Amino acid sequence: MELNEFIKNFADAIDGVDLASLSPNTNYKNDIEEWDSLAVMTVLAMIDSEYKIVISGEDVENCNTISELFELVKNRQ
Repeated sequence: MELNEFIKNFADAIDGVDLASLSPNTNYKNDIEEWDSLAVMTVLAMIDSEYKIVISGEDVENCNTISELFELVKNRQ
């Protein structure tokens, strides 16, 4: 699993988010205007579908950056 692939999948999961606007240090809760409860659900679904990992909304909320979320998913594989 690669971080760049995870960022691409993250961007694809949320409508209106441009991949070019994201980096590993992007704080998705503060830096992504489209971040809301629907975005949380679509990211959870993407993680389940792409990486066969089930995490909770609380897990997503406990992370701040895309790289933190990536590390969580990577460590659960």
